[in-house]
Parts: sequence; structure tokens; C-alpha cells
Amino acid sequence: MKNAINWFEIPVLDYERAKKFYSTILDLEISDFHMPEKNMKYGMFPYDMENGGVGGAIVEMAEMKPSTDGSTVYLNGGEDLNVALNKVEAAGGKIFMPKMDIDENGFIAQFLDTEGNRVALHSMQ
Repeated sequence: MKNAINWFEIPVLDYERAKKFYSTILDLEISDFHMPEKNMKYGMFPYDMENGGVGGAIVEMAEMKPSTDGSTVYLNGGEDLNVALNKVEAAGGKIFMPKMDIDENGFIAQFLDTEGNRVALHSMQ
């Protein structure tokens, strides 16, 4: 097994708002893969599928509800997570755990997204 995680889904209430939020803070493009037959709006984060990279998506559907409880997804904060973290509040989120040094494992921070999910960032700087 290369990775303990191979896919994640972040529930959202407003797909377009969430797409704009994550695209803004992570400076990336979320690709739409909606499934109208399942009444689902689905947007995938970029990932390296050919090389076994970990991927994920934002999902708007009735059965999935945002939450601050439960598992926490740590998104790649890039070279320095401050770049993404500094965009969180301007994009409509709220930082509730500022950048924290976790010794040789780098740095982490947590925030609430525009949908009410607790999400985190990780980087080595």
C-alpha cells in the first residue's frame, strides 16, 4: 500500500461557493464531474492518478452534510501553507488553529470552510 488514503470527499451546501473558496485558497482548478442522475454536484481537485496520487472532491448532495466533527482532511499547503492560509478569511472561511510547528513533520493549520467543514492544511514550511 502506497498511501493510507486514496480518495476524500468534502461535503458542501453550495457547490459554486465551495468551488470558488477552494480554488481561491489553493490556487487550483476544480474540475466539474456532476452526476445529475444522482442529483449530485461533484468537483475534483487535481491529482496524479497515473502515479497513485491521492485525490479528492467537493460534493453537493442531500445525503452529505458539512461538519466540524469527525475526520479532518489535511490538504496540501504547498511549499508554505501561509500562502493558502492567508487567503482563507478573505475567501469566506475562518481560521481557528493558526499555523503550528509540528517539529520534523512540518506545519499544520485548521480552518472552517464556507460550508461549515473543519479542514486543515499541511506543509513542510
